[in-house]
Amino acid sequence: MAEVIIALDYASGSEAMRMVERLGGEADFYKVGLELYTRAGPSVVRDLSGQRKRVFLDLKLHDIPNTVTGAVRAARDLGVQMLTVHTAGGRAMMEAAAEAAGGEVTLLGVTLLTSLSPSDVEAAWGRSIGSLREEVVRLATLAKESGVKGIVASPQEAEAIRRRLGKEVVLVTPGIRLPGGETHDQARFTTPAQAARAGADYLVVGRAVTAAADPVAALEKVRRSIDGPARGEA
Repeated sequence: MAEVIIALDYASGSEAMRMVERLGGEADFYKVGLELYTRAGPSVVRDLSGQRKRVFLDLKLHDIPNTVTGAVRAARDLGVQMLTVHTAGGRAMMEAAAEAAGGEVTLLGVTLLTSLSPSDVEAAWGRSIGSLREEVVRLATLAKESGVKGIVASPQEAEAIRRRLGKEVVLVTPGIRLPGGETHDQARFTTPAQAARAGADYLVVGRAVTAAADPVAALEKVRRSIDGPARGEA
């Protein structure tokens, strides 16, 4: 069954750790993104590790190969389990990042942000695209060829990636919403059951859990929903 990663999208380390305390033993894998890391720094990662929590450090590194190599080594030294780089950084950057990650960190290539629509991508690339799915698969293939072990992609493209790249690639999907839930700033999103059926290994869930009145109950609802109508909702 696909595993849930809780996104700690908070403005301070103290707020983030209060949510970790509320969830207690019900969650042991957390995403630390740009805002939280910029405000709280490596200390929040150390705090999570000190509570035996696994950390997905979502910094979406995108720079020259030497700079990214140093950043990956720093993340590896912090003991994170997953780390993101932008596939748009190119082959040389990803190869350098993969070498720095070694076997200690699962490096994930970010393809196209789930907030982007086809017109957004065309404006950024300066050309027309056949489809978002084709662009995502193209970038994911480049990442795998560069030694990157996993891919971050919308659940709507996960199935196509799985068909192209096989079972050995780790698939992480953001943009997860419970049926009838708020979409917030996501343009490409789907339910836990749909993402799991598409081949996702990990589902990143934020406000559907952290903004709920009862986060533990909300997390259990997400997990029930992963299996679809048999245990939860489609």
